[in-house]
Formats: sequence, structure tokens, C-alpha cells
Amino acid sequence: MMPIKIPMAYSSYVSIALLAALDSVFGGIRAILGETFDNTIFLTGLLTNTLLAGLLAYIGDRLGVPIYLAAVFAFGARLFQNIAIIRRFLISKYFNKN
Repeated sequence: MMPIKIPMAYSSYVSIALLAALDSVFGGIRAILGETFDNTIFLTGLLTNTLLAGLLAYIGDRLGVPIYLAAVFAFGARLFQNIAIIRRFLISKYFNKN
């Protein structure tokens, strides 16, 4: 795999976009396991989260304040919450089968 080089000026934007995408993907996996997945909700959530996080990063850059950290905190908390729910679901499904 080739290393991806991202210019320093865009690193906060790329990192927040990646975190928003991961949040949406794990939220989608959680919805699939819970049999509540809706493609429209998934796609609009992915787009909205990414745009809002990018906007926060841009405004923070202009103001000289790292307000993108609010999005990092929110997405990070939801990401860990979704992973925990997915883990519990898979463990209960595995142990209830046997």
C-alpha cells in the first residue's frame, strides 16, 4: 500500500471527514444489526455530518480557535457507543445460539 500524503493545511479537514465517515459507517452497521437500516438516513447522515464537521473546522481556522474539536468529541463518543452496542449485539447473538 502506498502512503497517502496530505498537506498540513488540509489535515484537520481530512481527519474530521474521516471521523464523520467512520461514525456513519458504524452507525449503519448498528442499524443493520438492529434491522432498522434506511439507506436515505445513512446517506443524508453521512453527508450532513461531514459537511457540518468541515464547516466547524473551517470556521475554527478562520477564528483561530480549534472548534473542530467539538465535532471530534461528538463523533468519537458516538463511534465508541456504536462499537459497544455492536459488540454487545454480536456477543449476545453468539452466546444465545450455543
